[in-house]
Amino acid sequence: MQCFFCSQNLKEIDYKESDMLRRFISSQGKIIDPKYTGACSKHQRMIGRAVKRARFLGLLSPIRK
Repeated sequence: MQCFFCSQNLKEIDYKESDMLRRFISSQGKIIDPKYTGACSKHQRMIGRAVKRARFLGLLSPIRK
């Protein structure tokens, strides 16, 4: 199974796309394991960085309601 971002040929993950980032966050607000999301290690690190930036700026809630 190929990574979602590799298959879409995306070079970087933008922290401003909160709808896309919500796909990788659990109902408890945690970043989902790459085993379940199917993301490669390179893109999983980018997801984590983007989610943390979005939380810091208030684009994503630290917990999901």
